[in-house]
Amino acid sequence: MTDYVRKILTSSVYEVAVQTPLEHMELLSTKLGRTVIVKREDLQPVFSFKIRGAHNRIVHLTAEERARGVICASAGNHAQGVALSATRLGIRSIIVMPTTTPLIKVNAVKRLGGEVVLFGDGFDAARAHASKLADAHGYVFVHPFDDPDVIAGQGTVGLEIMRQHPEPIGAIYVPVGGGGLAAGIASFVKFLRPEIRVIGVEPEEAASMKAAIAAGHPVPIDEVGLFADGVAVRQVGDETFRLCRDLLDDIITVTADEICAAIKDIFDDHRAITEPAGALALAGLRRDVENGNAPEGALIAVNSGANVNFDRLRYVAERAEIGERAEALLAVTIPEVPGSYRSFIGLIGNRAITEFNYRYARGADANIFVGVKLAQGDSEKHEIIDMLKANGLSVVDLTDNEVAKLHVRHMVGGRAAGLTDEMVFRFQFPERPGALLKFLEGLNDAWNITLFHYRNHGADYGRVLVGLEVPAETRGDFFRHIDAIGFPYWDETENPAYRQFLERE
Repeated sequence: MTDYVRKILTSSVYEVAVQTPLEHMELLSTKLGRTVIVKREDLQPVFSFKIRGAHNRIVHLTAEERARGVICASAGNHAQGVALSATRLGIRSIIVMPTTTPLIKVNAVKRLGGEVVLFGDGFDAARAHASKLADAHGYVFVHPFDDPDVIAGQGTVGLEIMRQHPEPIGAIYVPVGGGGLAAGIASFVKFLRPEIRVIGVEPEEAASMKAAIAAGHPVPIDEVGLFADGVAVRQVGDETFRLCRDLLDDIITVTADEICAAIKDIFDDHRAITEPAGALALAGLRRDVENGNAPEGALIAVNSGANVNFDRLRYVAERAEIGERAEALLAVTIPEVPGSYRSFIGLIGNRAITEFNYRYARGADANIFVGVKLAQGDSEKHEIIDMLKANGLSVVDLTDNEVAKLHVRHMVGGRAAGLTDEMVFRFQFPERPGALLKFLEGLNDAWNITLFHYRNHGADYGRVLVGLEVPAETRGDFFRHIDAIGFPYWDETENPAYRQFLERE
């Protein structure tokens, strides 16, 4: 740790980076009853902290290494740091980026002088390709996280926090992808003020550091969600693992919805829009406070970046209120008689209705899909459900039902008569040009499509709900076929959202 403190104190970052401010979040502090502060790394010249580590690594290259040029693999933020640093120093830079990288990051790298190569669906494929190019052409590989100079450069964030906030600090929350930022911050903070808790935060769908610590060594995780693409790493580094294992006090995982809520929190307080990975630490801070685990003292979250495609904000806005438990999605069965809707709305009272979907179907009952704005989170949701049940209505809570949130809310009323043997599946594939066509081509004409819903959410994955007629005697062949397509899928035939609103008559 002493070696890293020395390297952090002597890092060369301010030739390209700036000291970013610590800013109070007044609205969120009032809401949580705690002092909440964010470190605004989204204000760096490349809108991310990554410029620190990239420049500190490149500036230490020998003259012979500079002449060979540098190469890196990155989903965007490290790429921009490498491109800017190399251009400033007159060094050629080749940047390998996954094909799923947001366009805003690809274009930014090109503007900064990097030569972009798009390859693979994720960071690991891009990194393997970059390593091949480095071996073939002699480029110097600049690792995005598992390098002492990179770690030390990122550690200057911790140095600045210590200088900027000498008052008591309870915890610092840091986003974790490969672990370079967390390792650097923890090395400096734990040396200077060991009483401060340093807590890593990962998405539930990309918790590679948590898996490594549980296993006792870095391990690849099976699936890597790309919503927070800046931390979408299948396996952490050896050096970052060693430091994080020894120095982090905890690892928290959060959902995509909680990240969306944190993006909204930052916008509400500072009118700034952050990328999902940038809001990750604040989502963990909120989770820690709400679970009663946050220590006394100021709570600081690192806002690590703001490189987000504008169209992704559609998904963020749609999911933010669910993430902060400010909206309930309910399936309610009411009598199919005149006056039922008026009576139902009367029970809801003055609460704001965010969504109300219904289509007539034969029978004595009507199923409605309703969204209700909440002022008091889950406690108010349960109060509403109990009140509706007390008035004789059947209620199913769909607030955490992915099929309901992604598909059914846009499809209510789509019942079909005369179908037999219908099964419904939810598929997921990387959102890139041609992916939907590839998916459709993978479906076999032997099974008739009875339902299909796809909507571009501006997110990392394409998400499709598909209904097919699958006679019982062909189901073995059917499952072998969809397994061979290679995309993750879930059987949703028994999902209550489907059963109540879309199931065949």
